[in-house]
This record gives sequence, C-alpha cells and structure tokens, in this order.
Amino acid sequence: MNLVRAELLKIRTTNTWWIFALISLPLWALTLLINWLQADALTSGNLGDVPADQVDTLAAAASPDALSSNLFTTGQFFGLLIVMLLGIIVVTSEFFHQTVTTTFLTTPHRTAVMSAKLAAASVLALLFWLFTTALNLIAGAAVLNAVGVGSQLGNDAAWRAIGLNLLAYLLWGVFGVGIGVLIRSQIGATVTGILLYLGGSIGAIVVISILAARWGDWINNLQLLVPSLASSLMVTGADIPGNPPRWAGAAVLIGYAVITGVVGTLLMRRRDIS
Repeated sequence: MNLVRAELLKIRTTNTWWIFALISLPLWALTLLINWLQADALTSGNLGDVPADQVDTLAAAASPDALSSNLFTTGQFFGLLIVMLLGIIVVTSEFFHQTVTTTFLTTPHRTAVMSAKLAAASVLALLFWLFTTALNLIAGAAVLNAVGVGSQLGNDAAWRAIGLNLLAYLLWGVFGVGIGVLIRSQIGATVTGILLYLGGSIGAIVVISILAARWGDWINNLQLLVPSLASSLMVTGADIPGNPPRWAGAAVLIGYAVITGVVGTLLMRRRDIS
C-alpha cells in the first residue's frame, strides 16, 4: 500500500490530474449532446427512409435497455483515452523527471514497483469512472425522461453496462502502463497512444464497414480485435443484430490487459533503467 500511495502522490503533486479532468468535462458534455440527439431521433422515429436490413438494428438501438446503457456510459470513448494517458504518465514520468533510479534503489523489487504502478493506474481509472458515472446518472436520467422512456434507473441492463464500463476503465489504465513501459519517452508514448487509440478506432470502423459491405455482416465480428471498439461493444446494453455478443468484447479486452500487464512487468524487471 505504501508503494501505491507513493505512486498516487507523484501524480497528485503535478498538474497532470486536474489538466486531464478539465479536458474531460467538455468532451463529456459534447458526447452527452450527441447521445441526447441520437436518443431523441430513435424514440421520435425521425430517421427518414430506413433500409429494410437496418430495421432490426435500429429497433434494438431504440430499446430502453440500449438507450439507458448508452446514456449512463456517456463519455466512455474519450474517458478511456484519458485514463490510458494517465497510465502512460504513471510510468513515463519516472523517466521524464529522472526519478526512476531513486525509485528502484528505494524498492529493488521491480515486480512490486510495477504492481504498484498498475494499482495506481487502476485507482485513477476508478476515480474517473466514478466522476463520469455520477454525472451520467443525473444527466442520463433527465434525457431519458425528456424523450419519454422514463429514467430507467431501475433497469438491470443499464446497471450491467455501468459495471462493464468500470471494467473497461480499469483495463485501459493497465494498457496505458503497458505502453509506458514499452516506450519510455513521455511524449513518444503519449503521441503513440493517441494515434493508436483514435487512428485505430476510426481506421477499423472504415475498413470493417467496407469489408462488411463486400463480404457480409459476419465481418463485423472483427471489431473485437480493436480494443476501443471492444470497449464500446461491452456497454451496448442490448445485443445488436450483426454485432458480436457483449461478453465477447469483455473477454477480448481482459485478454489484452492480461498480456499487457504481464509483458510490462517482465520488461520492467529485465530492462536497464539507464
């Protein structure tokens, strides 16, 4: 616990945490607006001419389960990005401020240090999840009431989505630590993480859409291979026709996190810190 507190102290004594907190607020508000407009369109039926093959998909997306799960996990996309960046900083700040030698002299057992960094990243992820979830429960219930489906605060599917959203936040904190171990440069790791997250997500959506149009809807199952898309799949709240099941997204994401944590720990133990 002392090591974890020390790792958290390193973050609290810099401007990093509140800068990310300030960045997350407008991004959350923008996402809430988009989700509100989407919920209003789905419940009002103002979708224009809908292709026959999309009717079932839109019906599933307009269900109370899907609407409430989407609104109560608002901000996940950008929130996970911020949590990943915090995980990166938990590791790379040591090299940036040249405190890593002191850390390992004080605590020679590198596995313990790595475990503390993973735990600290998880605590930060938990705090960001708590913050956004509190906002989502208030704003999401208001939006759901406004579109005429009720607050859905007693909806089991919505609470499962909230719980899976917490899992996603924790796992992306682990991913960030893993990236920070692989790329010690704080700028290099941060830029790489952003490019992989945003570029990978957008690129995968475009490629999968093109392939699905050519080869069939089964291609949509490939989205499981992209961590950010697997995270979104976890919290849909309802099984969408043509998409893989939600549990599969959770299983793949856990697998990525386990690999990242193990590889990061092994590298931290073996690498020269100079």
